[in-house]
Amino acid sequence: MQRTTTQTGLLYTIISNLRMFYEGSRLSYIALFHWLRPSTYLASKIIMPLNQILFFTFLGEFSGQNTRDFYVIGNAVQMAAISGIYGVTMSIGGDRWAGTLPYLFGAPSSRLVMFLGRAFFHILDGAVGVIFGLVLGVLVLGLDLSQADPLLLLLAIIAATISSSGLGLLLGSVSLVTVNVWFFNNTLYFLLLLFSGANIARDDMPAWMVAVGDILPLTRSIEAARRVAAGGSFDDISGLLTVEVLLGLFYASFGFTFFRWIEFQARRRGTIDRM
Repeated sequence: MQRTTTQTGLLYTIISNLRMFYEGSRLSYIALFHWLRPSTYLASKIIMPLNQILFFTFLGEFSGQNTRDFYVIGNAVQMAAISGIYGVTMSIGGDRWAGTLPYLFGAPSSRLVMFLGRAFFHILDGAVGVIFGLVLGVLVLGLDLSQADPLLLLLAIIAATISSSGLGLLLGSVSLVTVNVWFFNNTLYFLLLLFSGANIARDDMPAWMVAVGDILPLTRSIEAARRVAAGGSFDDISGLLTVEVLLGLFYASFGFTFFRWIEFQARRRGTIDRM
């Protein structure tokens, strides 16, 4: 009887956490974009990605360093950072700006479930953004994906959104203690453009730039997407995607640790309502 009661309690806890994960993630995503006008949302999700892809593709093609497909794929996968870095950061920081952070800290729910839930819909949204960028590349710039396995390409896209969202979770925690988080967001976004291999082949980079790229998200996802587009198999990208996902989880773990430290300090100092 005791074992049955324990199992029932465990099942109830799991179901409750899953419900909270989904509902918290959904409501956080809706709250983030509810105040935006459709024109603002479309500009950030369609016009800006299209401009970036066109700009770097034509600029890179003019330089003669790499093929058009090289730049289209690199910048399309780079689109994952829009949702992963900016979106996730705003989802967490929004609790501070809206004055709801004390309620979050006072809730009896699992902090890990609430924290990770902030990234869930942005992972999906980021994947849609990358796919949209690739479709634009095919329709507007003649991107050739005839040799690509769609499932493998999707795996590369999901890995990109997970890794960039992991970094976004860390930046979201930083946003709880600083008003200058947009400086960090913008800086990291442009560092990704430079170091991830989206627009500069890693073989052409000096060793120090390669080392920086190795610890940033998207570097391996971009390489994996290019290999898939060239007809690569799962064995060709499995190692890249494994490291990419683990890197995202590392950033997320670091962000959660920092988040819990902020909560501890706020409780200790009695400053929860003044974050």
